[in-house]
Formats: sequence, C-alpha cells, structure tokens
Amino acid sequence: MKILVLNSGSSSVKFQIIETDLERMNAHQDLTLAVGLVEKIGLSDSRLVLEVPERKTFQDYREILEHRTAIEWVLRILTDREHGILSSVDEIGAVGHRVVHGGEDFASSVLITPEVVEKIEACSVLAPLHNPPNLRGYYAALAAMPNVPHLAVFDTAFHQTMPAHAFLYGIPFQLYKKHHLRKYGFHGTSHRYVTFRGCQILGWRREDTRLISVHLGNGCSLAAVDHAKSIDTSMGFTPLEGLIMGTRSGDMDPAIVPWLMAMEEMTLHQVNTMLNKHSGLYGVSGVSSDMRELVAARAAGNQRADVAFRMFCYRVKKYIAAYAAAMAGVDAIFFTGGIGQKSVEVREWALSGLEFMGIELDRERNAAATDGEAEITTDASKVRVLVVPTNEEKTIARDVVRVLNGIMPVFTPPETVT
Repeated sequence: MKILVLNSGSSSVKFQIIETDLERMNAHQDLTLAVGLVEKIGLSDSRLVLEVPERKTFQDYREILEHRTAIEWVLRILTDREHGILSSVDEIGAVGHRVVHGGEDFASSVLITPEVVEKIEACSVLAPLHNPPNLRGYYAALAAMPNVPHLAVFDTAFHQTMPAHAFLYGIPFQLYKKHHLRKYGFHGTSHRYVTFRGCQILGWRREDTRLISVHLGNGCSLAAVDHAKSIDTSMGFTPLEGLIMGTRSGDMDPAIVPWLMAMEEMTLHQVNTMLNKHSGLYGVSGVSSDMRELVAARAAGNQRADVAFRMFCYRVKKYIAAYAAAMAGVDAIFFTGGIGQKSVEVREWALSGLEFMGIELDRERNAAATDGEAEITTDASKVRVLVVPTNEEKTIARDVVRVLNGIMPVFTPPETVT
C-alpha cells in the first residue's frame, strides 16, 4: 500500500509517500518513495520541493494562498509524468496525518471521523498554533481524496502512559479537572520510533528494557521509556517546559512571569513571545539558535556562546540522570534530532560526568557518528548509547497499516484521577 504522510503547519506542508503493509513492516522493508515540502503558504513565492531517490531534486515556485491549493499542487507533482512517482492519485491507499495534540482523548492513532475531528478541534485550545493547521491539511486532503481512509497520529499519544504523579502539577486539583492542566509531552512519535529502532539495532525487546530517548533539535525533549511505556518526558503542558531549546527558555521559576510583567510593564503576549521566540540558545548567546553556529562562535572565543552551550548540555545531563533515577536504572540512551545526531560536542558534554551510571563514552566512535546509526560507547560500557536518526513519517505510515488491520496498540493510562 502506498501511504501519503502529511505534516501540515501554519505555512507549510511536509509530505512523504511510503510504501508499506504488514508483510513489509514485519520484514522492515518499508520503502520511502518520495519526500517533499511546500513552504511559504499564503505568499506569492511559495515553493515546492520534491526529492525522489536517485533523481535530481525538483523545485517549483508559484503563489499558494491556502492549504487546499497546496495539497492539490502536491498531488499534481506526484502524478506528473516527468517528475512524479505515481500513475494516478488512485495509487494512494490511505493518508496519515500528524496531529500535535490529542489531549486525554487519544492514546493511540485513529481513523478520522466527524467525532474525532470534533475532539481534535476541542484540543486546539491546548495547541492553538498546531492543531488548526493540522486540521486544515486534513480538510484539504479529504477534499482531494474523499474515498480513501484518513488517519490521525498524535504526538501526545505515546506519553498517555505517564502515571499521575508524573503528569500532574502542584496546583489546585480543580484546575486540572476544569482546564486539563497537566503534562502532556510532545515528540511522542519520534521517541516511540527511536526507542523501537534502537532496541532493534541492539537485538533487544523494548518491553524488557529501561530507555532514555534524547530528541535534540530546535525543539528538544527527553523521554523515560520503561518497558516500552513512557513514564515521564521533559516537555509539559506546552513544548516550553524542560530543556533549553533554540529559542525556548525551558524550565524556569514561574514567578519570573508576573515579575517581568510588573517590572518591565510587559503584556502577557509579550512575555509569552519572549519565552518562546527570543529565549533559549538565541536569547542567552545573542548569536544564534543554531547549535552549529553556536559551537563555531564558542570555538572563536565568544563567552556568551560558550555559556549557552554549557547550559544546554548541563540541562540534558540533569534530565538523563533524573530519568535513570525514575526508572531505577537505565539500559540504553538514544540520541536523535538534528543536534542529537550531528553534534559530537553536545553528546560528549552531556554524557561527561555520568560515568558513575556505567556510561563509558568512546570518543573516537562519538567523533565518527555524524551521519546515520552508530553506537558511541565502548564495548565495556554497562549502559549502551546510540545515535538513532528519527523517522516519524515511517511510524505514521506503519500506524496507518496497524489501524486499518485492527492491530493498533493503545497506550492505556495506568491510572485515572478523579
């Protein structure tokens, strides 16, 4: 089956065509036939990029003002005689949609129905920047392909196994009941794929292990995965909690917000924008939110870049140790994401000082691990550390197959709190 995987943002649509079915999944022979992107939706110079294995990258520019036109453009290029890979749209057997927030309603991927749409819309209050464009992509794809199944795969679903003592905040309980104020976590599709693939590389069963997944990109999060279940994750009610990120502050004293509003006469919107768009690596360094540029500035002697780098690695290290404690130990750690996969320096600094946990970093292996899957610890290391490139799209495609075949596992919450 050829599956179209869509990740619709406010001004972009990322897409892939993946060929898979139960037989291919079990043999790990899923095929990625095409990868693409439409960006700058709403502007006159929108761009479509299409990458097909063993072909030159194709690019096209035109005015695309909304998602429906963007999806139609994608399907037209995918079926183009010269540049496409499909003879017709009818070759697409199903569409998998990435949806950021499923709240407490969804603990697994599901077939999209009117009732599901209503619940996703209700969750938009929890993810106002993400769920609405996710739905716009769905409506556009449904209009173009009304006769194929459309499925939703939620970033938050994997973390629905967190126990109450991990997902609740120390605020009046009535606010949780009224407004669903709790930790949800994000990057769940990535953490799920990376822990599965990492165990596959090691020849382990995920159900028998204690794992820490470290997703480091412009957005960053860790997940503690105990016997295949997420029991904690660093992002919280929003993606702002946890690690220092490219432009996000991460953990901080919540009293800073009212203090800034009083002392700097900042509005709530201004504070929110500052914490999400002007903080993190960029805010501290004044150089960049890009770790590569930060490392270069640090090497050139920029003190603020150096301290931002050290803050970032220190926070990663603390969370790794905390999650090992939460699981009473750890068997393997997996680094993923743009920084996690590419930054030799970040991995070395983040793991330095954790030798007491049984981690023995092999610096030569670490230095060589800049592209693809690799183990970066010594043969004698009690805790295995691997670099595992994530593949959320493959997980989405596989979930489509699972749901359509009635074998989708549900990440059942361990307890309910009333």
